[in-house]
Amino acid sequence: MPNKKTILTYEGLKNLEKELKYLKGKKRIEIAEKIRKAISYGDLSENSEYDEAKNEQAALESKINKLEKSLRYAEVIDDKAITTDQVRIGCKVKIMDLEDEEEEIYKIVGSMEADPAKQRISDESPVGSALLGKKVGDDVEVAAPLGFLQFKILEISK
Repeated sequence: MPNKKTILTYEGLKNLEKELKYLKGKKRIEIAEKIRKAISYGDLSENSEYDEAKNEQAALESKINKLEKSLRYAEVIDDKAITTDQVRIGCKVKIMDLEDEEEEIYKIVGSMEADPAKQRISDESPVGSALLGKKVGDDVEVAAPLGFLQFKILEISK
């Protein structure tokens, strides 16, 4: 199975590199210390602290591997190449919900950078994928888990 590209903005690339550095450095040291402390309690066969620390270590290594793979296959969106004639990854999109007439601004990003609480939505999400390729003035209907949503694109910016 071919490896999937990880689409990132430059900001997203820097954030993932920073997170990886933290996990491989400080976090690994913290977990190693937990394991050493748990070993000092003696009998490992009934040592829940040891089991918990080893599970935490396994989860950490899995996350590190995932981040390394994502960075290895990263395709960074060139901010200078982003145009605002239509919605694409890296753009900010100002939309109006046609049902309640509320305006929202979202940044369209790759799935590794998505954070809906910070108005950063994935190009693979229902709303993000529906917005891709659309232009200012377009109406967009989205089939979302809560039902159909309707938006009007008011502005596209970088």
